[in-house]
Amino acid sequence: MTTARIEAIFYADIEKVWQVVTSMTNTKWRSDLNKVEVLEDQKVFVEYTTQDFPTTFTITDFEPMKLYAFELENVNMKGKWTGEFSALSSHKTKIIFIEEIQTKKFFLRPFVKSYLKKQQKTYVNDLTKYLQESF
Repeated sequence: MTTARIEAIFYADIEKVWQVVTSMTNTKWRSDLNKVEVLEDQKVFVEYTTQDFPTTFTITDFEPMKLYAFELENVNMKGKWTGEFSALSSHKTKIIFIEEIQTKKFFLRPFVKSYLKKQQKTYVNDLTKYLQESF
């Protein structure tokens, strides 16, 4: 199992950050996604990368403005993602995102840590840009 963690501070209130991160319909701000398909009563969704590669997510925890977690799986890997949110002030929010991934193909193991770090950095950069432009 490979674990990757990222922390960031956004200059936006926690409600706005929470709303953007947990929305399954407003995903245009994500540079790595083509589309999201929502299934099973909003508990399961499939993200398609810009190359139309699908990953299925099943929400396992949803505590508004505190905790968002899900299990994820595609043909290459499976694991879980946890997002912790905390308000540092009325216009400052801290997030901690942790991914724990197990590869399904042994030859991917040497690359998974760098892949996860790159994905996390892209996500935080996209979110930072969107929050600055939109709110």
